[in-house]
Amino acid sequence: MKNILVLVTSFIICCCGTSQNPTINPLKTDSTSGMNTESVVVTYAESITAEELKEYLYVFAGDEFEGRDTGEAGQKKAAEYLKTQYKKMEIPSPFGGDDYYQEIPESYFRGGIKSSENVLAFIEGTEKPNEIVVLSAHYDHVGVDEKGNIYNGADDDGSGTVSLLEIASAFKQAKKDGFGPKRSILFLHVTGEEKGLYGSRFYTENPVFPLKNTITDLNIDMIGRVDKKHEDEDKRNYIYLIGSDRLSSELHEISETANKKYTQLDLDYTYNEKNDPNRFYFRSDHYNFAKHNIPIIFYFNGVHEDYHKPTDTPDKIAYELMAKRAKLVFYTAWEVANRIERIKVDGAKEGE
Repeated sequence: MKNILVLVTSFIICCCGTSQNPTINPLKTDSTSGMNTESVVVTYAESITAEELKEYLYVFAGDEFEGRDTGEAGQKKAAEYLKTQYKKMEIPSPFGGDDYYQEIPESYFRGGIKSSENVLAFIEGTEKPNEIVVLSAHYDHVGVDEKGNIYNGADDDGSGTVSLLEIASAFKQAKKDGFGPKRSILFLHVTGEEKGLYGSRFYTENPVFPLKNTITDLNIDMIGRVDKKHEDEDKRNYIYLIGSDRLSSELHEISETANKKYTQLDLDYTYNEKNDPNRFYFRSDHYNFAKHNIPIIFYFNGVHEDYHKPTDTPDKIAYELMAKRAKLVFYTAWEVANRIERIKVDGAKEGE
C-alpha cells in the first residue's frame, strides 16, 4: 500500500485538468464523477503484489498451523492469524468490536468434527451499504496424517485466503483515500470446506446480511499454481473461471471486460461446461450461494500433482501469476461494487 495517496493525488490533478466528468469506475459504466478515475483503480490494484502475497503465505501455509484441519488447534491458530491481520489493517468485523468469528457449533457437523468458525471482515459501502459483495475463500485444509506429515495447503486454499487479505487491503486504502466502494464488501473466510462445504453452507443458512441483498459471491479456491494443461511457458498466463455466466450474463461480461482491459489472462472455461465430469462447479463454497440464486464466479487454477498432498507448499507457488489473478478478482469486485445498478440475475435458477 506504499505511497498510494501521493499517486492518487497526482492522478486526480491530472485528470481534473483534462475532463470535468470522467467515469466513476474503470469499466466505463454510466455514472460520472470528477474524482474516481481509471488511473485511480489501477493504482489500488497494483498494490496487490507478489512480494506481499508471498510474505503472507509463507506464514499461513507454515507448519505452525498444522494443516488447518477443521475444528483442530491449527485451524484455530489460522483463524486468529486472519483476525489479527484485519485488525492491523483497521478493517472492522461486521459484528462490531473484537468479534470477527461466526461460530459454528459442533452439533452442526457430522463425523465428530469439533466446533469451528468462519472469519468475517467488512468494508461498509459509501452509497448503498445494504447491498453486499461477498469475496470468499476457505482457510481450512486437511491437517496432519498418521505419520505426522503436515498438509500445508499452500495452494489449497492458502492462495485464496491470502489473496483476500491483499484485496481487502487495497479496498481499505481506497476508502481511506476517499474512493470507498459504493456497495459494502464482505470478506468471508469459511471453514470446513474440505469436510463438505460446511462453513459456506452455515453462512448462507445463517447470513449476517440478508441473502436478498447479496449481489454476488466471488470465490477464490486455488490460484497459485499451474496444472498440466498449462505447464508450457506460453500457456501459463491463464485462470479457470467457473459459473460466471450461469446466473448472470452481466457478471460474465463484467469479468470479461475487466480481464481484457487490465489483466489479459487467458480465461479458460473448460470446467464451466454443464457436463464437466469433475463437477467443480458443485465442489467449492460459491455453490452454496448459487443455490440461493446469487451470481457467482469461481476462480481456480486446476488440479496439480501436489493437490491434497504434504507437498502443497509455499515454495511451489507462482507468485507473480497469483498476483495477476488476484487483481482480476479485485477489478471485477470494484466494478460490481461501484456500478449504478446491481447486476441482474437472468440465468436458470441453480439448485432447483
